[in-house]
Amino acid sequence: MRAVRFHEHGGPDVLTVDEIDRPDPAGHEILVEVRAAGVNPVDTYFREGSYDPFELPMTPGVDLAGEVAAIGDGVESFAAGDRVYATGLGRNHHGGYAEYATVPEDRIVRLPDGADATAAGGAGVAVVTAWRALVDHATLEPGETCLVHGGSGGVGHAAIQIAAATGAHVVTTAAPEYHDRLHELGADAVFDYSRDDLAAAVREASTARAGAAGEGVDVILDHRLDDYLQFDAEVAATGARVVGIGEHDPAVGFENDGVARSKDVSYQFMSMFNTPDLRVPLRRLAYLMEQGDLTIDVAREYGLDEAGEAQRAVLEDSFLGKLVLVP
Repeated sequence: MRAVRFHEHGGPDVLTVDEIDRPDPAGHEILVEVRAAGVNPVDTYFREGSYDPFELPMTPGVDLAGEVAAIGDGVESFAAGDRVYATGLGRNHHGGYAEYATVPEDRIVRLPDGADATAAGGAGVAVVTAWRALVDHATLEPGETCLVHGGSGGVGHAAIQIAAATGAHVVTTAAPEYHDRLHELGADAVFDYSRDDLAAAVREASTARAGAAGEGVDVILDHRLDDYLQFDAEVAATGARVVGIGEHDPAVGFENDGVARSKDVSYQFMSMFNTPDLRVPLRRLAYLMEQGDLTIDVAREYGLDEAGEAQRAVLEDSFLGKLVLVP
């Protein structure tokens, strides 16, 4: 079978397509014929060496979707032919950039018949991160205002839909060319993140729990803490919850933390890899996909031979939704 691998750390050029033996599933593993694998920034971090993989050569790819080709001796809940999607690979287990991949039983679930397999291939890390941030950590409730920074991103466009499904009032930021689509996905207000009066616009668009507009947002999902940590405090309502999922510069700090303290703002920093049981959010999100409440927009599809270009694009290009590899 064909698989993308890196034999050493480095830039996108270290990715090669190798002809290797098809793996056999161990006792509690499922062998999946891959239909699509998501391309995520975290995949590039493993390739660059920011996160050490468990062995080299390594097949990257946190996410995948496809059909069950074989099961290990200890697997009872899957059968050949089942449609599935998974996440949590690529760190301590070979990933989804391949024609076939084995997946541990604790990070894979069935994919509903109505869900598109290519889109589901790009779903995992984005949708689970959004779910964990908004539902598990922030306990977002109906009627609260939720601000999603970067609504056009993989996590962002999933978070908009999850927040809307909870009955929240959703505010987001994005480049102007994506505003119409983000409204279609469930955003109530969409603002250009470059506007000078962004903080005032976000506050004005908020609907406080008591019903008074303009008092600030209740929940904030922040993917660039180095840029928005202070901003979050300024637009937050009293008792707001901020969940941080990433940054460009790890030197994150306040210019004035008094704004946050005066409002009793809570901060939670998270990684999807700490999810206690990935199957729990994956199943709930599969239900939302089946009901039509969660759609993963696929911006571009790449072949295995284009993995290097896909990993460059995921860090450098502007697009709405996800990039996927299709073997």
